[in-house]
Amino acid sequence: MLAFTAAAVAAVTAGPASAQDWPAHPVDMVVAYGAGGGTDTVARQLAEPLSEILGQPVVVKNQAGAGGTIGAAAVASADPDGYTLYMMAAGHTVAAAMYKSLPYDPAQDFVGVSGIATMPLVLVTRPDHEINSIEDLVAKAKADPGGLTIASVGVGSTQHLTASLIASELGIELLEIPYAKTPEGLAAVLSGEVDMMVEVAATVIGQIGAGDLKGIGVTTPERHPAIPDVQSFAEAGHDLDVSTWYGVAAPNGVDAAILAGASEAVKEAIQSEAFAKSLQDRGFILAPSSPDAFTDKFRNAIGVWQKVREDAGIEQR
Repeated sequence: MLAFTAAAVAAVTAGPASAQDWPAHPVDMVVAYGAGGGTDTVARQLAEPLSEILGQPVVVKNQAGAGGTIGAAAVASADPDGYTLYMMAAGHTVAAAMYKSLPYDPAQDFVGVSGIATMPLVLVTRPDHEINSIEDLVAKAKADPGGLTIASVGVGSTQHLTASLIASELGIELLEIPYAKTPEGLAAVLSGEVDMMVEVAATVIGQIGAGDLKGIGVTTPERHPAIPDVQSFAEAGHDLDVSTWYGVAAPNGVDAAILAGASEAVKEAIQSEAFAKSLQDRGFILAPSSPDAFTDKFRNAIGVWQKVREDAGIEQR
């Protein structure tokens, strides 16, 4: 079993007696979605190296339902003793904007441990479409307001809200056409039924590389290394920074020394060869961070999605 990282040991032993013993028994990692999904897969892959580093089993527990809010509620009500961790996904912040009332405060009831990885979304069109860049998109949309169509997948989904955010940030009007699932939306793009679609990079990287789809813009400030020819919206002068992401959080109130030790351990686990390769092969960019940085990330995201929902006139559930 690997030795507990020195920085984590120092952080834990610097605290009170309860912190000095952490972790003295298995640690639960709650996943708010079902087994076999993306969040569950990341949690189980991370649990292996994290268990070795901590010297205690990290047990993944699925508590799915209600758009991830059941699992989040379970974490929010857990003892803040360092023995309940939360595999938080970007959906946590989207749910916070989409639900009228929740049995927890999605911002204040949680504290970040560390970010794990991020992945941008990509605006795509068919290869022979006349739009080749973000500048082309803006010019075409302003010349023909409402004349361009964009596939929208799942009301209140990250893709749906990002499509609305892109139109708002670019100051253009796009006619959203709803589809039930991503494959249906992409098929509509390829057939010419709609002009474009926003989708998570992992889903479209291969098709862009093969020339089956054309990337117009990446929603993070930097280009994605797997599709370096696709410009970012920031490069075109637009303040857009949207990604899907994973991170580890905990119930707010965890002892500062335990939180620091957990953060160092998670960051070390993220850098383990097998885990890092698994995520990078799927198009993710590793993004370990401090507790404060990850806390700021998810709390700020909640406000962003709330504003996007309000501006787009999307009703809460």
